[in-house]
Amino acid sequence: MDSVVVIDFETTGLSPDMGDRATEIAAVLIRDGRIVDQYQSLMNAGVRIPSFIEHLTGISNAMVREAPPSNRVMAEVADFVGDYPLVAHNASFDRKFWDAELARIGRRTPQAFACSMLVSRRVLPQAPNHKLGTLVEYAGLPVTGRYHRAQADAEMAAHLTLYLERALMERFGLTEVTHDLLGRIQRTAKTQLESCIARYGGAGSEEGSNGKTRRRQRSRSGAAS
Repeated sequence: MDSVVVIDFETTGLSPDMGDRATEIAAVLIRDGRIVDQYQSLMNAGVRIPSFIEHLTGISNAMVREAPPSNRVMAEVADFVGDYPLVAHNASFDRKFWDAELARIGRRTPQAFACSMLVSRRVLPQAPNHKLGTLVEYAGLPVTGRYHRAQADAEMAAHLTLYLERALMERFGLTEVTHDLLGRIQRTAKTQLESCIARYGGAGSEEGSNGKTRRRQRSRSGAAS
């Protein structure tokens, strides 16, 4: 499996384009199928946290007033992430704040994001829904802290990412799950997951005359790009 970093932001609102800012970030490094390192910090962006966000996250204005400035935190976490590809649950949200906060300090990271929520919709369509808390409970994963705090959410999203990778390996006979494959899966229609895996070079499936699924192995050399 690729080494990846799973990130999670807590923020003052939904969109940096509307002036919302990050209040906390966590980054969890996965290597060789396990969590090996983490970074977490509150950050002070000099903006007020609305009361409903305080209630949701437990992060107060008093807490961020004592936190290090956002520019220092983002420089540190960017150094921590380096060139590793990124994963987030509902990545479209986290990516907006990642790009916006890095832009404020004149930095950017070019690597792609994979979304564990989108991947879970393809791999676990039978789950009641695909919110992080629901999937953690559904898969029997560890609850590592309070939801809507960056470190706990990033850790749980990391455990979910590993669970999804194992599920793909077991279901399709894959020897590895790369970040590139996760990206392909999240862009694939739910009904086309097996075709996506077969094109990638894993084990596909086809329906026999008795209606049961039988496996067939596709070699990498015969897979379409």
